[in-house]
Amino acid sequence: MTDVRITHIGGPTALIVVDGWRLLTDPTFDSPGGRYSFGWGGMSRKVTGPAIAASDIAPIDAVLLSHGHHGDNLDAAGRALLPSAGVVVTTVSGAKRLGGNARGSSHGQPRASQRRRDRRSRSPPRRAATADR
Repeated sequence: MTDVRITHIGGPTALIVVDGWRLLTDPTFDSPGGRYSFGWGGMSRKVTGPAIAASDIAPIDAVLLSHGHHGDNLDAAGRALLPSAGVVVTTVSGAKRLGGNARGSSHGQPRASQRRRDRRSRSPPRRAATADR
């Protein structure tokens, strides 16, 4: 039987342990009070600290980073933890920005053919021809 434990640390951060293998999602470990800008005037303020300190998390086999360009999914303390992880799996562009042990995955990102289908599906629907017109 597989032993699975999930610990919510705060915000987007969770520690998932599967038979001893440790995966951390979107590491955010800054203290409360930080402000994170999203561009175009959008921002958030961190009001609660993590339930577990970053120093108490190790060892980490892998980090799953949904996106690292906003501080609310990868803050300064979370970024400092990345080099100690076995691997960081993120978007292709995120891996290029982070370097080091980051690996980009295009899984879940639309392929060119899917983007073309999506554009076609947004065009106005054609009227169906009827026999009594």
